[in-house]
Amino acid sequence: MLWSNGVVTRIIAGLAAQTSLSIPSSGTRPTSDRVREALFAALDARGAIDEARVLDLFAGSGALGLEAASRGAASVVLVDSAKPAAAVAQRNANAVAERGAARASVVTQRAERFLADSDAEFDLVLIDPPYDLDAGVLHETLTLLVTLLADDAIVVLEQSKRAGAPDVPGLELERSKKYGDTVIHWLSPTLG
Repeated sequence: MLWSNGVVTRIIAGLAAQTSLSIPSSGTRPTSDRVREALFAALDARGAIDEARVLDLFAGSGALGLEAASRGAASVVLVDSAKPAAAVAQRNANAVAERGAARASVVTQRAERFLADSDAEFDLVLIDPPYDLDAGVLHETLTLLVTLLADDAIVVLEQSKRAGAPDVPGLELERSKKYGDTVIHWLSPTLG
């Protein structure tokens, strides 16, 4: 088991269940097991993971995207601008792929730059930015993301409960759920 500040992270379910994940030594805030379990139970219930094209922005260790890979996602892209975090995410991606899950691609780039340069389409987007990320950067990221979403895509945004719900043209807030100091916002493309 690999520890960082007393935190143990592992894949919860699927092909790579119980695979321990490394955590970058600084600059990341891993999603708690409780929140990940609730999030992925809801995604599984919606049939949103199997064969999905997944994007994990501000990926850190890659735990969210790699959980999707373990549960049957067709492809996963992990994006983080910090080189140390991307190196950890790559090691974790390799460990999950060795268990039979889709091999995630790791991109060391700012989220906005990745989105501006990409022509891929995604079915599921997992966004867990640093709680202190400038609201303007998050708004720009979400705005750029809109053009890369499949019509029935799901966007999951994890934030501090103090941040407030995002308001971005092209994205509709479906619901929000609080878990202690964390809130998960469920967004979808605006139809029409």
